[in-house]
Amino acid sequence: MLTILSKDSMTVTREQDVVPCRNRVKEVAVKIGMGIVNQTKLITAASELARNMLRYANGGQVVIEVVSKGRESGVRLTFADKGPGIADINLAMQDGYSTGKSLGLGLPGTKRLVNEFDLKSIVGQGTTITILKWKNG
Repeated sequence: MLTILSKDSMTVTREQDVVPCRNRVKEVAVKIGMGIVNQTKLITAASELARNMLRYANGGQVVIEVVSKGRESGVRLTFADKGPGIADINLAMQDGYSTGKSLGLGLPGTKRLVNEFDLKSIVGQGTTITILKWKNG
């Protein structure tokens, strides 16, 4: 059973919003005592997903939650946009796939940085990606 200990949200609509988003994620990770390696993984994942929201959907909402399950605590981030959606999620999750001019490390790379990764997308309505990084995971 997952318990939400705190919840915050912010809007990411321009490139200048990515740094405050990263900083907020770091603050929450530090507050729960997450180690530097796991902080770095979480912040990198958050950066990638925030930039994807900007690039493909002109921004969206980020929900930052501190969660617990038994004695374990972690940070859960939800990135929700009203963009074009992802037509082929399986293809988007393949290493090397990119619709932009990037290396295509985005979604699969992000998934490898976190403990839990959930992607829901409806073409024409938007995409919601939820990631969770446990303090000791």
